[in-house]
Amino acid sequence: MWRFDAGRICLDLVATERAGGVPGTCEQLDGTGHLAQWLTDARLVPPGTELDALDDTWVVRFHELRSAVSRLMAAQLGGPPADGALERVNSLASGAPPGPRAVRGADGDLVRALSAAPDCAGLLAVVARDAVDLLTDPVARAALRRCQGEDCHRLYLDTSRGGRRRWCSGEVCGNRERVARHRRRTSGTTATNDPGEPGAFGPEKEIPPGVE
Repeated sequence: MWRFDAGRICLDLVATERAGGVPGTCEQLDGTGHLAQWLTDARLVPPGTELDALDDTWVVRFHELRSAVSRLMAAQLGGPPADGALERVNSLASGAPPGPRAVRGADGDLVRALSAAPDCAGLLAVVARDAVDLLTDPVARAALRRCQGEDCHRLYLDTSRGGRRRWCSGEVCGNRERVARHRRRTSGTTATNDPGEPGAFGPEKEIPPGVE
């Protein structure tokens, strides 16, 4: 349901929000169950961590942090000023993140655990500190991009050579754009297909990256 390829965990959190006006998007952190799964998948808590204290207030507070980070990143890219957002992120970043420790797993190998049961403030601090690190790092800040794919709102860090990456994912938005470009080029030239039939690259097929 979600991806972790934006380059920073704070941007991965922003990617879970509903994109205003974009068809087909929805709220991904719409309850305690999805938030708990996201925290685990994002590796903010080790697999199997009990989150007994997680309730609806956690969901609200993560939504608030996400909104503040989203507004700050949009302002960084030339959007409107993010009034109050920086103060909110700085306040949350001052919390104490949960401390990690190494323990023996069932097979005897060392695995990561937390030194105490994680609370909401500590987990918010991890994401808020990541946003502070991004915004105060000139190299990371200069690499911030918004996906140019049609109907995509994702933010990501462009670490490609020359900084020419256009999409949040070449396999997702990049491939979608290549398919659309191919269809535009071949529109009206489907002599090898029966009238009304899909072209060589139908909606169920992907065009290899080399096909332009």
